Amino acid sequence: MKRVLTFFGAPGVMLARTVRAGAREGIPWRETLAQVHELGGRSVWLVMSGMAFFGAVLVMIANAQAKKLIGNVAVLGPAYFEMLVRELGPAVSALLTASRAGASHSAELATMSVNEQVEALEMSAGDPYTDLVAPRLVAGVVGVPLLSVLGTVAATASAVLVASVALDIDGRAFMDARYVDGWDLLVGGLKVLGCGLYIPLAAAVAGLNARGGAEAVGEATTEGVVAASLGCLLIDLTVSLAFQFVRL
Repeated sequence: MKRVLTFFGAPGVMLARTVRAGAREGIPWRETLAQVHELGGRSVWLVMSGMAFFGAVLVMIANAQAKKLIGNVAVLGPAYFEMLVRELGPAVSALLTASRAGASHSAELATMSVNEQVEALEMSAGDPYTDLVAPRLVAGVVGVPLLSVLGTVAATASAVLVASVALDIDGRAFMDARYVDGWDLLVGGLKVLGCGLYIPLAAAVAGLNARGGAEAVGEATTEGVVAASLGCLLIDLTVSLAFQFVRL
């Protein structure tokens, strides 16, 4: 029970303290730009390549199922694109980002905690929430949505390519947005914004609470990635369920 309360409560407390500190002292924008590059620039190839493979595999699976039911996988193209925009693009892109950026943030902050650099920052009249957490939060809110867009584009392009070359059908069917509406875009947008906020929060909680030596850094890194990944899945489920009830 304590771990459950910590999982849900600690990121909320971290967010409240960071917002209060940022409003009081401002956000260091130079560090924020560096963190945008750290989260977005260094994760872009992982997200795009991972989503490209994911999109190609989905088309192959859809083709195998279509042969049993309707015989033509191109008919599933518009539904595939809607599912990619609303569900799979945001969720998978966020998970890939959590695996890379979550580990990086957790390890960096845990190393600073273990080496007493955080205490040194506080003794120098610095604020860890303003100087360390706030830039990562802004980077997450900006970077994760952009990565999701790029990942969705990569998955769509790979689907078109596989359908056209490997399956010998009209791949343009997998770019058909006839089923995509404002609700789908809103759902996808809320998911990536929520994940972009939660990933650095989970990493900061794990990293700043690290105590000990090198072993503590490894444990904090693992904890940060696991918490960020589970949080993204929970956000994905919560938003999907909420909008499912809204549209009933």
